[in-house]
Amino acid sequence: MGLSNPTSTRPPSTVRDVENGDGIDRSTTPRPFDEHPSEFATPDSRLSGEFAATRTRAQWRDSPRWKRVHDHIPPPLSRAGYKVAQWVRGPQPPKEYRIKPLFESVQTFPIRLLGRLPRLARICVYICAFMLWIIVFGVLLRKFGLPNDFVGFGTPVRLSCVARLWSDARSCGIDGRNCLPFDGSSFPFSCPADCAGVSVLNPKAIGDYSINYRPLVIGGAPNTSEADHLNYRGDSFICGAAIHAGVLQDSKGGCGVLNLVGEKNSYGSATRNGISSIPFDSVFPMSFDFNRNDTVAGSSGKCTDPRWSLLGLSIVMTCVFSLFTSHPATFFAPVFVITYFQIAMASDPPANADYPTLASTALGNFLPAAFIALIMYRISICRTLHGLRAQVEKTVLWVGGCWVGALSNVTLEKIPINRLTAHDLNQQPGAITALVFIVIILAAIAIHQAWCFRNEGRLLRYLSIYAVLGICLGILTAVPSLDLRIHHYILALLLLPGTALQTRPSLLYQGLLVGLFINGIARWGFAPLLQTAAALRGDALLATGIIPSILPPNITATNLTFTWDGLARGYEGVSVLVNDVERFRGFHKDGDNSFTWTRTAAEDLPEYFRFGFVNYVPFGGVTYSDFTRAGIWWGNGTWVDIPPGIT
Repeated sequence: MGLSNPTSTRPPSTVRDVENGDGIDRSTTPRPFDEHPSEFATPDSRLSGEFAATRTRAQWRDSPRWKRVHDHIPPPLSRAGYKVAQWVRGPQPPKEYRIKPLFESVQTFPIRLLGRLPRLARICVYICAFMLWIIVFGVLLRKFGLPNDFVGFGTPVRLSCVARLWSDARSCGIDGRNCLPFDGSSFPFSCPADCAGVSVLNPKAIGDYSINYRPLVIGGAPNTSEADHLNYRGDSFICGAAIHAGVLQDSKGGCGVLNLVGEKNSYGSATRNGISSIPFDSVFPMSFDFNRNDTVAGSSGKCTDPRWSLLGLSIVMTCVFSLFTSHPATFFAPVFVITYFQIAMASDPPANADYPTLASTALGNFLPAAFIALIMYRISICRTLHGLRAQVEKTVLWVGGCWVGALSNVTLEKIPINRLTAHDLNQQPGAITALVFIVIILAAIAIHQAWCFRNEGRLLRYLSIYAVLGICLGILTAVPSLDLRIHHYILALLLLPGTALQTRPSLLYQGLLVGLFINGIARWGFAPLLQTAAALRGDALLATGIIPSILPPNITATNLTFTWDGLARGYEGVSVLVNDVERFRGFHKDGDNSFTWTRTAAEDLPEYFRFGFVNYVPFGGVTYSDFTRAGIWWGNGTWVDIPPGIT
């Protein structure tokens, strides 16, 4: 009862199959892929084929052409090459791995039970089960849809976990004009579940320090003058702030009402509901709080995120299809469809305004994903699942692994690797260590899988496949001006051929990889394999070290004047951020080589100044360099110079 049973013969057994009708003697039923008789033929026919192949190779070795080549190869090298070739070829005859089920009578009971029905009845049961999932899935989605009028405020705006009113200083423009209004406005919103753990993935400057890999929630501490209000800075994650304020539950999501309250100062830090907010001790023009009256609080559950209810339904249905189907196709098709739409519509959906828009996106990605799934089925999945009678083990290992991979946003989030790019690996704490462990584990798995392929006489074929894939990846890395990025679905496609074995570890690996493929496509679509450096970087630092050189400021009682020495090559002006808001964007040819700031904050509050170069591009575009770290003008008039480095 080991992991698998390598054997060249199979004990005859008759199992009534759900899809194939009455009792089938699986010892005589032909295997698929008859174009590869060396893998699926009987032992006698294999020996005959090997004998014929041996004679052919012997004749080839005796040919004059081979002798001329052989004469130029040193004997030690020739002998070593022959031994390597013999080892790669594997044992003769090859051994075939077949899983011998634990408690076989128990595991085959579901298919024997269903097999008592006539074929037409089984087909009807199969179709009705799938239709049942579709109907219940749709009913649950409709039940948890957004209300048309949330407590008199209108239809809620559907937000993602990273939605913000104030995206960043560059996008909001001078004085934040692109992000108006700052106050006097309210609107209802809806948040999905599981937003508390969503973090920024690139350094974010707040005043005189930066944060990374933590929720972007600024403020939320009670104010003595406004004890009933928890004010948050305008660039905070709205859903994270709502969880922090207690308006929503992280496990359920829900609806709330946001109020824009304009300029505030001294955003205090507090730890509430599993989120530690970030302090900011100066002025910011946009702030918000939440409507916390009993009517809003009592109605929040009207738009609860249905992902966990739908997940329970989908897991149950995939387990049912796994237990009661024995043919690989009738197992794989419904499991793939159910898992895909669970991820795309509920568990890890892309950003969307409503369910019809989300359904359109999901269907658009599903058709090409289904075509690729068919190829995966023909290459790997059918080989692994053909003739498998271990129904319970298939459900636990393959289906369980599939859900672990498909729910990677929940199951694998503790691994400190968000993206497989050099930039992210270098800046995320623990990412390189985690990657080393993952590589070691993958290497051990690859060695074990290669050994099994050798025992089945298929190692050379799969080494050839991965050699071609490696060459292709090498060519892609050499494409100028583009960088290679291995997405979830690409990683799954690369590794799936190595799971085409019927062993228990292969069941687990294959299910996990199929789940990763589904998650990648359902969440992100067919993201490009090659991306520009700017697309990979996103809002991260340029890390060029090109920043303005700012001279010591001229300070008066209420004013502060800065000047700078020239511009870096390729830039045309300087941008100044005050308290993380762009307050000045100059053009050097117009003589803009200085900036004067008049204090607007209260006398006891500091103000933070950062400087970066700008370049003006056609059609109104603006590009920025990195920004300096923050110089501080304290409320008592003291100036703290700009430290070296960038933010």
